[in-house]
Amino acid sequence: MFYWIYDISSGTLAILMALSCIGYTWLGLVLLRPRIRKWLGPQPGENEFVGHFLSAYGVFYGLMLGLIAVATYQNYSDAEKATAKEAATLAAIYRDVSSYPEPARSNHQGDLREYVRYVIEEAWADQQRGVIPAGGTARVTKFQSDLFAFQPKTKVEEILHAETLRVFNDFVQARAERLRNVTTGLPKVLWYVVILGGALNLSLIWMFSIDRLSVHLALSGILSAFVGLMLFFIAAMDNPFRGAVSISPEAFEIVHERLMKQ
Repeated sequence: MFYWIYDISSGTLAILMALSCIGYTWLGLVLLRPRIRKWLGPQPGENEFVGHFLSAYGVFYGLMLGLIAVATYQNYSDAEKATAKEAATLAAIYRDVSSYPEPARSNHQGDLREYVRYVIEEAWADQQRGVIPAGGTARVTKFQSDLFAFQPKTKVEEILHAETLRVFNDFVQARAERLRNVTTGLPKVLWYVVILGGALNLSLIWMFSIDRLSVHLALSGILSAFVGLMLFFIAAMDNPFRGAVSISPEAFEIVHERLMKQ
């Protein structure tokens, strides 16, 4: 949802979301403040009543926003761990197959180098657009076919081959987890609740009765900016592989540069 925001730099996006919340609050405050004060009337304890109501509403909205922020960060962290695990298992497999006899050794190394090259140069660009890359499946299948075709001839080769197969299964699981996280994100209906809840929360500020408009604008601006920054945090972390605050292919680049590069 709102995927166009990932084409904006993180700093610009944070400022835009904070300013949007501030603008919404200030616009309603300037336009509706006189009417609201006239509607509520000069009844005693007005600010106290509105303050209690805003505090109660803020607790529920803040709790929901906090839980969503934690869940979003957890999804981001899980995707980052899956990416790191996939790269680590690739490095382990590459080292294992480097002990295979020729020509299996060169074939396996070539398959793995081609897969890592594809992930860095092609697959990551697809992920950043929210598209699950499909080209890696054929490369993994080719490596699997070559690996399963190998017939150990000594006891040492049997042990090495069994360990390679075990690590390969871990790699397949980590890869599937990474691909699953390409399209992960908050449901649209939850985003509607978050945005509408934020608008209602900021609207309550209009009901305070403060004689000095400048003070009212300053206090409401601080609260609005914080709400905007919280929304920015959730939006920036919502899709782990999109936007400026996203997971990079650094783990694969390290494996390629330090282990596979010829």
